[in-house]
Amino acid sequence: MAPGRTTRLLLVEDDRLLSDALSRMLELAGFTVYVTALGEDALDLARAYRFDVIVLDLSLPDIPGQQVLQQLHQARPDTPVIILSGESDIETKIENFMEGADDYITKPFHRDELLVRIHAVLRRARASAPSEIRVGPLTIDLIAHRAMVNGTPVPLTGKEYACLEFLAIRRGMTVTKEMFLAHLYAGRDEPEMKIIDVFICKLRRKLTDAGVPPVIETVWGRGYTIAGED
Repeated sequence: MAPGRTTRLLLVEDDRLLSDALSRMLELAGFTVYVTALGEDALDLARAYRFDVIVLDLSLPDIPGQQVLQQLHQARPDTPVIILSGESDIETKIENFMEGADDYITKPFHRDELLVRIHAVLRRARASAPSEIRVGPLTIDLIAHRAMVNGTPVPLTGKEYACLEFLAIRRGMTVTKEMFLAHLYAGRDEPEMKIIDVFICKLRRKLTDAGVPPVIETVWGRGYTIAGED
């Protein structure tokens, strides 16, 4: 995770009482929680932002939860998904695991069990995640949260590093300024959008000073990207 960022969780649950109770519990446990009752909204959020874990109810009012699971797995195969369902038969569980679920919890369940399962899934995901990303001569250390060129650290602020890591993880994608703001500030006390241009300008200058050729490209009217090839 980037410095100062809590673990980001997407809760997809259409039972308002359960959703409110779970989101409060998870926020108290230190998560930054995004909540939606709709499958389409969940897919839009997952495409726009990077979540550390997704908790998905299978019974949704707009589209089947299993369809959401399939599309989540295609769009974000590295993001673990925990299924919530009232279906307890083994066939349904196996089918969802085959579609990409990382865990399956049958309703009703104890909230503490959900919390323990979330932490277990996160441990497994982080253990298998890459420790660094290379972009030309630039190495981004995802464990130490630093950028290096030929072993020499690039002096980045926390926000500058967070922008670089966010771009590198989405290599080849256009990252909009709205996405940057949501990632950096999690919807809390967001500054004006032009602050992203300031961060990117300073980041580019520091990378150039460190000997990195231009790697961050402007997608006019949309945002920024790091090219998909070395």
